[in-house]
Amino acid sequence: MPYLDTDDGVSIAYETYGSGGGATLLLSHGFGSSQRAWVSNVNALSTGRRCMTWDMRGHGRSDSPSAQEAYSAAACVADMAALLDEVGASKAVLGGLSLGGYLSLSFYNTHPERVTALVLADTGPGFRNDEARQRWNERAIAQADRLERDGLAALGNDRWLHRSADGIARAARGMLAQRDGSVIEALPAVSVPTLVVVGADDAPFIGAANYMAAKIPNATLAVIEHAGHVSNVDRPNVFNARVREFLAKLDG
Repeated sequence: MPYLDTDDGVSIAYETYGSGGGATLLLSHGFGSSQRAWVSNVNALSTGRRCMTWDMRGHGRSDSPSAQEAYSAAACVADMAALLDEVGASKAVLGGLSLGGYLSLSFYNTHPERVTALVLADTGPGFRNDEARQRWNERAIAQADRLERDGLAALGNDRWLHRSADGIARAARGMLAQRDGSVIEALPAVSVPTLVVVGADDAPFIGAANYMAAKIPNATLAVIEHAGHVSNVDRPNVFNARVREFLAKLDG
């Protein structure tokens, strides 16, 4: 597995798949997961293009810095840019699940010139309302507390080959918790083609998916039946087909 050494001294694990003339696809996993979450998708989605997966800082095989300030959405956005630089991709399609989708939108806000399109799966754009954001953050902090108390057992059976629970706990406090409403407020300014995917049984995120599809000017909504919050895992063949159809339109 190759590693990228970032400017702030964090080693980021990543993998590349496929090749071809299609736009590079950078896939970002959700909180508490790892790039292994895409194992059922990368072969199908790398046909005719390079596909990249990576472990966020604190997750999987990437480093878990001891300083809390090393964990932030801005740091993740910088990691994503560095990964694209590493493979010589000036632009890419950004695909993200849950936290990975939120970070993909954050990346677009920071580097719109580097984004060809977005695939936002089982995710949301954050909160405009301070009270709603506070409730979200309280849940994130509670998750961090459980990880610090119970270790990786707090993730249940989904341990994803993490090195330790400490980095994931710090990621909950610094990356999962949200600081402001900048992402949700910027949705109408997203000017690239966007595919919003959500599992029909992912009740907490159905509303967010509908909201993003309505607010992003060139967005398409795909609801996957009999799938929950990890629609790419629950129904991989359907998920892959929807994403490939979307990518084919970009390449055509």
